[in-house]
Amino acid sequence: MNINKAFIDIPTDTQRWRLLLGEAAQPSLGALTGDALAADAALEWLYGRDPELAQRGERRGGQEASQLTTPDWVNAIHQLFPQEVIERLERDAVERFGIDEVVTNLEVLERIEPSESLLRAVLHTKHLMNPQVLAAARKLVAEVVRRIMDKLAREVRQSFSGTRDRRRPSHIRVASNFDFKRTVRANLHRWHPERQKLYIETPLFISRSKRHTERWDIVLLVDQSGSMVDSVIHAAVMAACLWQLPGMTTHLVAFDTAVVDLTRDVSDPVELLMKVQLGGGTDIAKAVGYAQGLIHNPRRSMVVLISDFYEGGSEYELIRRTRQLCAAGVKVLGLAALDSAAKPNYDRELAQKLVNAGAQIGAMTPGELAAWLAGQVQQ
Repeated sequence: MNINKAFIDIPTDTQRWRLLLGEAAQPSLGALTGDALAADAALEWLYGRDPELAQRGERRGGQEASQLTTPDWVNAIHQLFPQEVIERLERDAVERFGIDEVVTNLEVLERIEPSESLLRAVLHTKHLMNPQVLAAARKLVAEVVRRIMDKLAREVRQSFSGTRDRRRPSHIRVASNFDFKRTVRANLHRWHPERQKLYIETPLFISRSKRHTERWDIVLLVDQSGSMVDSVIHAAVMAACLWQLPGMTTHLVAFDTAVVDLTRDVSDPVELLMKVQLGGGTDIAKAVGYAQGLIHNPRRSMVVLISDFYEGGSEYELIRRTRQLCAAGVKVLGLAALDSAAKPNYDRELAQKLVNAGAQIGAMTPGELAAWLAGQVQQ
């Protein structure tokens, strides 16, 4: 965020312009006072760290050293700015400028608003925390996980409530079962050419098939390298949601150059996330090999590999093991991202080789993954 885009309550237009233009405008507009002066100090504490600021010719405050500590700064922005600006400032502090103290200082953690960006920061820095700070961080993690899980649990339950069967109409009028194509065809005679509108007289709906009864094994392999932190978070919550479903056995395995089976903690995503160690190299082949050892009924098993596919181990072994799984009947899905954006940066060349070996490759939101898993189970 650029410092001149923060929307704050400044007493006068003159003060607004002075805050926007910086110290160079002081001879013409006068000195800042009151909340405007405090806001300028808070913005300068953060965005004055940008080395390109002067090169771009943007505003700067005074050159004297800031007297604000991190807790002082957090307290100040909570008094001076509206909530949406506070969240942006805190996110920039952690993500853009790497101010780890925002999430390793007890006083700050007790004040700061829980968010996914702060959860990511906690996972990156929890090894720096003393026990008291770690306890406060755990509360923050628990609140963010609760928010994610509330939304995702509904999506998982809906996805696994039964597949839509387009061959059988239904008299149960539920929005999720609405048959758009058949409804349009059945009501074409009600098209009004002058108004350019189609009037629906008879909406049509689709039945849902019976829920699955056979037990399925789902193995989630999660790359815990630092760039995959969003996917790690959502994989942990997804595993907890799947764990609650009848007829499903869910394994969660994190890996870098080592493989760590976290299945025993899968019902508690907070505990699971606090055990994840982000960073390190990547040996995807070793993780896929571990997954092979967990498969007992190949035709009732799925392996979901969540990674950016930048392999630090043996590509040959990875492709060979993937081909073996697919040939045995295991459904293998490779996800370059599992998060709310699903816009990954990944090794496309290796991903294509895995497709050639029989895997499916994509990037999904957690809700889309739930729908994909349900579709595979209920085929």
